[in-house]
Amino acid sequence: MKTILITGCSSGFGLETAKYFLARDWKVIAAMRTPRADVLPKSPQLTIVQLDVTDADSIRQALDQAGPVDVLVNNAGVGMLGPFESTAMESVREVFETNTFGTMAMTQALLPQFRARRSGMVINVASTVTLKALPLLPVYTASKAAIVAFSASLALELDQFNIRVGVVLPGMAPETAFASNAHARVAQAFPEDYAGIMNTVLSGFQDYQGPVTHATDVAEVIWQAVQDDTTAFRIPAGADAVQWFDQSNGR
Repeated sequence: MKTILITGCSSGFGLETAKYFLARDWKVIAAMRTPRADVLPKSPQLTIVQLDVTDADSIRQALDQAGPVDVLVNNAGVGMLGPFESTAMESVREVFETNTFGTMAMTQALLPQFRARRSGMVINVASTVTLKALPLLPVYTASKAAIVAFSASLALELDQFNIRVGVVLPGMAPETAFASNAHARVAQAFPEDYAGIMNTVLSGFQDYQGPVTHATDVAEVIWQAVQDDTTAFRIPAGADAVQWFDQSNGR
């Protein structure tokens, strides 16, 4: 029985991916900053661990509980919405600590066991905003773009050990906690000159009627990537993500 460790499992993509793999007889290590046993079905194949990806001791303790892992999914992340000019650097660092450095720390912590076994897979959840820039998301976009670049280089150095690296690119996912997460980090005070674009962007999010990404889309793409070693390095997840991906590649 193989084991997958997924960060950020209390809701959204992480929660749905945990359910998806449990239903397919995998052992699932569901990592949450604030553990919630009620969100996942009871199963002898499920282990819930407390994990803060920004805390080295928390990572160490969680991996001690997890035991051997075959696949790591770095899904934990936070949003940030607002004009960069008025975004405190403390807030910028907070986003990077979770989205970028947390992903790196988790990966680094698991690589020794992957290398020793000459097998394993790292899947990093990024975003289609790295393909198509949007206003008011420069910090979030930068944190995710860094992960895409990190993963591309990492894949090259780990190939010799039969360790695979993939990046999943979800699109707009209104059913997840991202919107409320990002809104919680909206710059509360910003120059009046930005009010127009703030209202336009927020209204666009609220009134959007096009294709979206569902959490199940992400879970399915992660499953396919794990099962098929010919899967492309960057994988869009969701109807809107596929559209953006195709447009960015001139299709």
